[in-house]
Amino acid sequence: MGGQRQKLPGRVLQTTTKLLNHRVFPFVRVQKPVWYDVVDTIRPSEMLTRTYPTQHMKPNPKARKPSRLYQPQHIVYEEDELRRTFYKDHPWELARPRMIIEMDGKDALRYNWSRGLRQPGMPLCGECVVQRQMWMMHNVPGMSKDQAYDIVRREFYALRHEEEVQQRIAKEEAMMVGAYFGKSFLQIGMELEDQAFENWKRWASKQIDAVRAEQNAAYTSFGDEDAEDEEATAESIDVDQIMADSANEAAQPAAARPAPRTW
Repeated sequence: MGGQRQKLPGRVLQTTTKLLNHRVFPFVRVQKPVWYDVVDTIRPSEMLTRTYPTQHMKPNPKARKPSRLYQPQHIVYEEDELRRTFYKDHPWELARPRMIIEMDGKDALRYNWSRGLRQPGMPLCGECVVQRQMWMMHNVPGMSKDQAYDIVRREFYALRHEEEVQQRIAKEEAMMVGAYFGKSFLQIGMELEDQAFENWKRWASKQIDAVRAEQNAAYTSFGDEDAEDEEATAESIDVDQIMADSANEAAQPAAARPAPRTW
């Protein structure tokens, strides 16, 4: 088969077509396979050699195995490193709700990032920082990646602080007219933390009481065991002495025995 075309995959469609056109019972309707139209549109390859994938970057010199030569390369964009740096420094920005619906994946190109981070129809988020930083890197002469990141980061902090002040003032004005907002996320978190701490205190006190009880039991039983051993030894000595005395009395002659006292 080396050097020749593989014709067996192409014959599957031909054989199926013949079977569909030349049926044993012409008036019986036969359902066409699901894959028939797909294989008819996209014919299987007749070549045994594998095609070399498109190279998006420089090939890896360490990939010497033939199996790795045909693996598709990772598609890496310039914004990926900027996003990774920003969200590594600001992980809590990922906790903010965001609208992830996009039109064609190029929505950021429709905004004018020369005007700043705040864009009409787009809430302030980490993507604004990334797009603004990339615009400054490509349009401001002599602007490095770190310098652009520091400038955009200061703009982001100022706008985020302004939003927090506006929200706090709006909340205070609403509370003045009778609005009730309930507990904040910080208060809920502190209550959960206090509850967990109290549960740990109860568990720790039980563990301490159990350890102290074991220690007290060990110290109180130590003296009792020694006293019991001494009493048992004394009793055994008295019994042996009494038995020896009675045996000596029985062995003595009658003349040597003392006369009984008469009163």
